[in-house]
Amino acid sequence: MSRILEFFIKLLFATFILAFLVVVIYLLLHNSDTKNIDLQPTLKKEQKYLDKDKNSSTFIKQFNKKDKKIQTLISFAESKLGSNYKEGAVGPDSFDCSGFIYYVFKQNGIVLPRTSIDQSLIGEKLNKDEINKGDILFFDTAERGHVNHSGLYLGDNKFIHASSGKAKSIIVSELDYWYKDKFLWGVRVFH
Repeated sequence: MSRILEFFIKLLFATFILAFLVVVIYLLLHNSDTKNIDLQPTLKKEQKYLDKDKNSSTFIKQFNKKDKKIQTLISFAESKLGSNYKEGAVGPDSFDCSGFIYYVFKQNGIVLPRTSIDQSLIGEKLNKDEINKGDILFFDTAERGHVNHSGLYLGDNKFIHASSGKAKSIIVSELDYWYKDKFLWGVRVFH
């Protein structure tokens, strides 16, 4: 009985191998003619990758454009370093804190509300870990529970603002030290 079983197993294996070879030969013969090969799915797939590259390129261009706008804004703000502080002033030679922010953005084609409180309401509130160059920062320097001061974030933990303190001018300050506990939030104008 074991010889019969062994014969059938060999026959089954040989049939399987023969069927496999027939299928392979059939596929090779019928797919060797390039006229019958449909390249459309492959081309569509490649186009999808090309479109992704175009989108990436567009994103990089938009990012660079935004970065240039922010750098232009910061450079303009820095050009006003040393200008006098004057309550209620909006430039071009004297400023209060919100007047300085208002003036800098307006000179760069962006009209903001005039006061710090109103400026602080124009966007989503950002905590200190979320702020980037070009964001507007808001403070409660009088510790009365509301916004009363604003500045422009320069990066590296520094911001430029119109100080009503000893300097009475446009200065660069660090977010540490005196302003650390007075910081409330930031707002992003460039998205």
